[in-house]
Amino acid sequence: MEDIKNIIESLLFVAEDPLTMDSIKKVLDSTDSNAIRNVLHELSSEYEARKGGFFLREVAGGYQIRTRPEYSQWIRRLLKPNALRLSNAALETLAIVAYKQPVIRSDIEHLRGVDCGGILRMLLERKLIRVVGRKEIPGRPMIYTTTKKFLELFELKDLRDLPSPKEIEELGNSSSETLADTASDIIEQEADEEAKN
Repeated sequence: MEDIKNIIESLLFVAEDPLTMDSIKKVLDSTDSNAIRNVLHELSSEYEARKGGFFLREVAGGYQIRTRPEYSQWIRRLLKPNALRLSNAALETLAIVAYKQPVIRSDIEHLRGVDCGGILRMLLERKLIRVVGRKEIPGRPMIYTTTKKFLELFELKDLRDLPSPKEIEELGNSSSETLADTASDIIEQEADEEAKN
């Protein structure tokens, strides 16, 4: 197949969800994984060199053509999408599911200290989490995990791409230090201005 590159590019263009290696192989019948990986790498390099309006991203266990973030304001004007807004409580709950999965509701509520039934229902409706079964304990509570849509939304190849707790702590510390430095600079400036007056 001499035009395998054009075929794969066409498949990526029309696919609504990230294309996995298996789904590409099924369409192409006899092509091996290395040839497909090479074509995907070549396409990615071409898109990067061109610096056009889109790029190829490995996300949620597959590959997807995505628009560049710097053009998002114009895309929003055209599509006028309903933004996926999540409250802090929903983000906390989603983070607990992402890091502790598979997890049951009582474990989430224990960590958050509040009832999470409504938030879990909303995350299920938005297809960010899913029920994978029931735990074999009294009451047989549902077990929750994240979905491929979660990976797509946060642009993650897989769950290993989530920041580690150490990275999160370092980010929090650097933000606190920056905030403290900024506050002390403002206080010093105000003190200097008062001394001049």
